[in-house]
Amino acid sequence: MPRRRITFRQLDTFAAVARLGSFTKAAEALHLTQPAVSLQVRQIVDSVGLPLFAQEGREVALTQAGEEMLNTVRLLDDVWSRFESVIDDLKGLQRGRLRVALVSTARYFLPRMLGNFCRRFPEIDIAMEITDRDRLVARMRGNQDDLYIMLYPPEELEVVSYPFLDNELVVIAALGHWAAGQSLELAALAGERFILREVGSGSRRTIDTHLQAIGLKLDVKLTLNSNEAICDLVASGMGPAVLSRHALPADPASGGLCVLDINGFPLRKPWRAVHLKSKILSLPARAFLDHLLLDANSPRYGQGAGTAA
Repeated sequence: MPRRRITFRQLDTFAAVARLGSFTKAAEALHLTQPAVSLQVRQIVDSVGLPLFAQEGREVALTQAGEEMLNTVRLLDDVWSRFESVIDDLKGLQRGRLRVALVSTARYFLPRMLGNFCRRFPEIDIAMEITDRDRLVARMRGNQDDLYIMLYPPEELEVVSYPFLDNELVVIAALGHWAAGQSLELAALAGERFILREVGSGSRRTIDTHLQAIGLKLDVKLTLNSNEAICDLVASGMGPAVLSRHALPADPASGGLCVLDINGFPLRKPWRAVHLKSKILSLPARAFLDHLLLDANSPRYGQGAGTAA
């Protein structure tokens, strides 16, 4: 296949069509005419010798060859981003791009760490995506970001992960709950109807693993994917919950909550910075990874959680 016939501009155009699922939308996003977009994609198709898109109603979907092409474009983007950051570094600059995706609970602490990093490297452009674990894994599979912040790296992918900060899960109840101020076993709350995070979330996996280990089953009244909603429902007296300490107000009482003293709690599971094993990290991504590991051990966060695993 004659590589010299495929240009970066054509690849950018192809990637825009793949991302937006439409030649028309890609043309609008790139400020080009639709015939110009179609021509650039067709030139790639002529070089590859296989169709890259299939029509599905008003939108287009990637063929198997298209999926392979998109993966290659993302790998090329990684390589080029690293080249740009190396050149900037050789010029004595600290520029480049950093793309970070994180599960929803990490938004309570990660932006502060990111803010500290931005103050050190103001010329680095940053994109941050906050989503649920399933979408995060899908983004990782598609190599869409540099680093992913999560509790449980996907077992089906080859990844490298770096534990950097403990996620502490605590039992909370409404202010004035009968168990407040007492030291109890979790079994003492077996008659309560709990509110928990949704199945599939990292927090729920940690809770379920602990319950299985101690042979206890809780009466779960409600499951939610919103920490804020859980806090509001607990404060209203609907029932206790197990939630990340990161998701609580600095003063739980100000939100109508109390943290119960339950034996075995807090449950601790480290937050991890994760990337695909095949990922070529740019200099900004490496700098942010170093920053995470250092900042997590600062007094504001307490002790970190170790080294790469």
